[in-house]
Amino acid sequence: MSELRSELKYLTSHEWARVEEDGTVTIGITDHAQDSLGDVVYVECPDVGSSVSAGEEAGVVESVKAASDIYSPVSGEVISVNGALEDAPETINESPYDDGWFFKVKPSDLSELENALDSDGYLAACEDE
Repeated sequence: MSELRSELKYLTSHEWARVEEDGTVTIGITDHAQDSLGDVVYVECPDVGSSVSAGEEAGVVESVKAASDIYSPVSGEVISVNGALEDAPETINESPYDDGWFFKVKPSDLSELENALDSDGYLAACEDE
């Protein structure tokens, strides 16, 4: 199995969420997801200042194999996007949990993450695919 990190929350749609010290939430796709997609060639993130809703489409990631929607694990306002992905989308393949994050949200209801999976739950969900 691909790398998982215990401090993250996961969605069955293969996004991860990390609650930062300031209460914001950083969002990306899992190592498993980037591995399944293959070489990432394009990323579309939501605009800074836009609103996202938990469980709703917030962006797109395209690879040489497929295009996949990116879902937000939490509702709120987008406060930052990873501009480096515009010129170097392959960063997602190289560093999905660190340099390859997609966007950051100021959550309107952090308790929405209580429905997300821990690393063991995500692993079990992947094994059931």
